[in-house]
Amino acid sequence: MSSIRAVAAGLSLITVSRSMSAAAGSSEGPGLCLAGTVGTRSGSPPRLLRLADVPGYEAHRVNDMLLLSPAGARTLRGSDTEAAEVGSEHVVFFPGDIQNFQQEMVLQPEGAQYQSWNLERVALILGRRFPGRYVWVVRASRLYLHKFSCYHNFVESNLFGAPEHSPDYGALRHLRALLSHGMERAGLLPPGASPFPPPGFSLALVAFSKGCVVLNQMVYELAGARADAQLAPFLGSVTDMFWLDGGHPGGSETWVTDRRVLRELAAGEAALHAHVTPYEVRDPMRAWVGREHRRFVRTLEELGARLTSTLHFEDEPPSIDNHFRVIQTF
Repeated sequence: MSSIRAVAAGLSLITVSRSMSAAAGSSEGPGLCLAGTVGTRSGSPPRLLRLADVPGYEAHRVNDMLLLSPAGARTLRGSDTEAAEVGSEHVVFFPGDIQNFQQEMVLQPEGAQYQSWNLERVALILGRRFPGRYVWVVRASRLYLHKFSCYHNFVESNLFGAPEHSPDYGALRHLRALLSHGMERAGLLPPGASPFPPPGFSLALVAFSKGCVVLNQMVYELAGARADAQLAPFLGSVTDMFWLDGGHPGGSETWVTDRRVLRELAAGEAALHAHVTPYEVRDPMRAWVGREHRRFVRTLEELGARLTSTLHFEDEPPSIDNHFRVIQTF
């Protein structure tokens, strides 16, 4: 939500943990509130670091990011450009509607209902899901009415975040630039480091609900990216792509169904994972979502993709609570 923007670049984990516990009460899962603000070794960064207005592809494309560093992670010190003891495994998460920083969600009545799914807490959940990796959360560049996430830096979108996909919008190029600049600001790369990604870099992409429009846009850009000398190495670093209960307010294209486009996705090396709940794929008022999901899965299987498909909470009635819970259970 845009009413308040934090002026501090970093948040201490202990402060975040206390504020989240106050908002969520005793419902916090074990291990989510990690102790300590920095590692014990010199050069260790805060576990959670908020980066405002990280520049991406083109001057007008900027995003706020949240970085959760693994325990014991180190940064470069001073002008040292030698290889640092920093990890090479990274995860990027694109959240859904209403998800925002904790201090901003508490200001909105609707946001307060979903406080337990604020960006800081989700980063901690993902840190448990992907131990030893750097977890990046990319906040949507706009939340219309403090609720509808719009990723217009990644994909052409209307006010409510419904996408219009194209083969050359620049989503992959934007993410590459965000990570490069974000890693520099977090002290994980020396300023002006080139080329990007650095040797040994690997990346898992995870998107939830509305955030899945970003992954879908990247799928539309695959053919062009593989022919691009800068983007091809970055694309080659992607090991996994996770779709978590994708959904948006448009009347179609919740899932990619174009066989030609999916052929490019299936031809890659990344493992693909589709996790859904009845909230999205069994909603009779939005029956196209389930049809598109089935077509997405069937087509990729026919094309020989490395795909796993999972329906969570199959025997429970559709609920928005289970929709969010897929973030914990995937």
